[in-house]
Amino acid sequence: MTETTQQQHGAGTRSPEYRLARNSLRGLRQDLFHDPFAYRPLPPRRTDGPFVRRLPARPRSAAQHLPHAVVGVLALIALMAGVLSSGLPGGDVMAMLIGLLCALPVLTTLVRPVGAFWLSLAVTPVVAVIKSGQGDWPWMPGAFVGHLAVLVVVALRTRPRTAAWMWVLTGVYAFLSDGVLGGSYYYTNSAPMMVTSAFALLVVSLWHVRRTAEQEVTAQQTVTAHERSRRTLLEERTTIARELHDVVAHHMSVVAIQAEAAPYRVENPPPELERAFATIRENAVAALTELRRILGVVRAEDYEAPDAPQPTLADLDALLVNVRDAGLEVEKVVTGAVRELPQGVELSAYRIVQEALSNSLRHAPGASARVEIGYVLGGLGVRVVNGPTPEPSLVKPSPGAGHGITGMRERVAMLNGEMTAGPADDGGYEVAVFLPVATVNEGDA
Repeated sequence: MTETTQQQHGAGTRSPEYRLARNSLRGLRQDLFHDPFAYRPLPPRRTDGPFVRRLPARPRSAAQHLPHAVVGVLALIALMAGVLSSGLPGGDVMAMLIGLLCALPVLTTLVRPVGAFWLSLAVTPVVAVIKSGQGDWPWMPGAFVGHLAVLVVVALRTRPRTAAWMWVLTGVYAFLSDGVLGGSYYYTNSAPMMVTSAFALLVVSLWHVRRTAEQEVTAQQTVTAHERSRRTLLEERTTIARELHDVVAHHMSVVAIQAEAAPYRVENPPPELERAFATIRENAVAALTELRRILGVVRAEDYEAPDAPQPTLADLDALLVNVRDAGLEVEKVVTGAVRELPQGVELSAYRIVQEALSNSLRHAPGASARVEIGYVLGGLGVRVVNGPTPEPSLVKPSPGAGHGITGMRERVAMLNGEMTAGPADDGGYEVAVFLPVATVNEGDA
């Protein structure tokens, strides 16, 4: 136990240099040694750039393969450099073999970028051996061009850390080839390769850094725009809530106060009149309570709803008493085995019945209504139908904008239910709704 604790303590107190070296070796293994020949085809070029998108359709489609064409041109240059620098006649098989060996790693960057780097390092001494001591060392002209092209393409396709590791391994190969395998070569081009590749990889790394910075700036701008639009939306919602409170709440408060004071202005008012004014006041106070709850949701996104229970189908009788006091003759019929349903279904069913009866009061004053609640195996059926407006009618129908039906449809759609609404055969209006309820099997309970 003591030895294990000391080892763990010692591992946790390593020097920063040791941790840096360990992380570097881990990065080398991840970038160049972990599945180096993985298949990663070069994707097509994007065509939504400021210049390419102005091109006609055919050139714009061809521009997608521009990176592939550039790699093909670099492979052709490496091929020609390998063939023409061999010092042999152009038709010699060995000269063509050298050219193909120099071009192969460049073409491999199209599908296996990291593997192309290792292939280029492996091809370089093979080309030097085939030329049998002729030319530069350790990179023959074709291998020089090919390896430089491979470094640039792979660096473009990966990241700056991979580019740095490729440059370091190239330097290790140059040191070993000059110090161990140099042989009779009196001239080495390792220094030109290291300097040229360093400048090329530096430019590519700077391009990577700039593109990453642009992406971060774009992402930050997107987040800022989203936050700005969200803040604007909250401000608009707050303005709407304030206007609703100033207009609707004021008038509802006046209605409640006048309904409470009205019986005292009449000497010996009949009980029916007192009940009517009491009902008006209760409805006005209930409407104010609902309005304040809704305004709380509109004003703040993190608003927490009050703990007051939401109405359910058990409160339907009180609703019917309320509308009967308002002058609507309504009856309720319940079929099926009454059971407790999910809160969302109960609340939506209650609100749908409430809105349908309110529409009956507004659009068909003096008519009778019927509320049917059906408990079935797969859900809940709700049907509210009212008769035609009697003729003559002392109360004129109130016009509406159709928001009530729209709200009912939204509630039904939220629960994946079905709804039909339209005129009935006798001249009245019918609203039929089915709200599905998932059944729970005994094995799942």
